[in-house]
Amino acid sequence: MLRHIRASVVILLLLTVLLGLAYPLAMVGVAGAAFPGQAAGSLIEKDGKIVGSSLIGQNFTADRYFHGRLSATSGTDPADATKTVPAPYNAANSSGSNLGPTSKVLIERVKEDAERLGRGVPVDLVTTSASGLDPHVSPASAAWQVARVAKARNMPEAELQRLVVQHTEGRAFGLLGEPRVNVLQLNLALDALAKR
Repeated sequence: MLRHIRASVVILLLLTVLLGLAYPLAMVGVAGAAFPGQAAGSLIEKDGKIVGSSLIGQNFTADRYFHGRLSATSGTDPADATKTVPAPYNAANSSGSNLGPTSKVLIERVKEDAERLGRGVPVDLVTTSASGLDPHVSPASAAWQVARVAKARNMPEAELQRLVVQHTEGRAFGLLGEPRVNVLQLNLALDALAKR
């Protein structure tokens, strides 16, 4: 019986080292070598300084910038650790709002946001994504914001429309997902355009 227990313990230790340590480290190494940018977080640099990630949205609120989707993420209330407060694009707390399509609170919030933003607002500008971290908007949402951004920056709308088209990403492999615009990259290109 002792022989069987010893064999079981040896197999357990061997498989733990092999599958719990060696294999994960090998996969991290392969991923880092094959996809170094993605493995490092898909970070975006501007003037040698990291300004964000292409995978996590940022909370742009000024009229001179394109805005992303709403974020329902939250963080701990600094005044009371037992409560939470809204913390847009909090990557440490990725989540949706848990409000379903029949939620009165959600319906009222969407109505208020739609009325505040104006007629014809695309749906992704008044709804949150499932993760609360979505860095993209639809091309229609970016195009809908062109007039506001052009007015705030005193730029021609046609120039901004071209910028939106240049930053529109197609479907993955030509068939997966929807066309989209990364808001951070679009706003960085907008700032670069304004400096010229």
